[in-house]
Amino acid sequence: MLSFLIVYLLIPPLGKLAFRLDFVDKPREDVERKLHRKPIPLTASYAIFIGFFSSYLLLTRDFSYETGALFLGGVLLLAIGTVDDWYKTKGKDFPALPKFAVQVSAAILVFFSGISFTGFVNPFSGDYVLLPIWLQFILTILWIFGVTTVINFSDGLDGLAGGLSAISAATLFIVALTKGQTTSAMLSITLIGAALAYLRYNKPPAKIFMGDAGATFLGFILAVIALDGAFKQATVLSLFIPVLALGVPIFDNLFVVIRRFLQGKAIYEADASQVHYRLLRAGLSGKQAVMFLYLISTCLGLSSIILLLLQG
Repeated sequence: MLSFLIVYLLIPPLGKLAFRLDFVDKPREDVERKLHRKPIPLTASYAIFIGFFSSYLLLTRDFSYETGALFLGGVLLLAIGTVDDWYKTKGKDFPALPKFAVQVSAAILVFFSGISFTGFVNPFSGDYVLLPIWLQFILTILWIFGVTTVINFSDGLDGLAGGLSAISAATLFIVALTKGQTTSAMLSITLIGAALAYLRYNKPPAKIFMGDAGATFLGFILAVIALDGAFKQATVLSLFIPVLALGVPIFDNLFVVIRRFLQGKAIYEADASQVHYRLLRAGLSGKQAVMFLYLISTCLGLSSIILLLLQG
């Protein structure tokens, strides 16, 4: 409730500030991905960031190394995302390499704070298989970078990335509660509040956007929640729980990346090949496409919870 309230109250003044600074996403009729027809503020990311961290720290008093790494990683993503969004307001594209470097740096911070994918439980012997440090490092960085990227790529329709993030966070919250993981549960429920408040302003037709800064931040937090919760002491089968919880953006963007690779396109090159654009081309309205993907995401989330209960 606290994170919801903070984000809900911060978004309107930040929206007005965006117009004063000309920090708005302008319509571009030559770009298929630009579906809006009037300038939209790009400042919701700061409300989400402030609402999330102020609520979490106020209620948990968790000033650990892990929280510090999460905060610093969030600041890095917010900073590079803001630069990227600023370029977009000028009708330009920011180079992919600096974004890649900063996102990987944020993931490295998290790894060295102690949050990582360390291994899994052998289903046959019941023993814990501890992976070598180098493999822990690679898998942790790949997971955080991957989820950060796929949530960002999913931010193409009003209400889509925020809604998918809220559904994924709700799934991870139930998983954390079931496994008795307080930190992961608190992070999840705080993120749900922030995402839902953002959705109040981002539902079709959107009054504000969170831009790359907000979408990468949400993806980053979701990735860390899964590492700190669902992946802990996981069996081989339950490794699929967080993957299913984030199923829609993960599976869609895997398809997109493979397709771009086969077509010889740059993987980071923005186009309209994501599932939401394909649904629009198939004749669905924006709202119908978003609701359909919410439904699929909810079904995948429920599947991951069923998988968790089967493990129990």
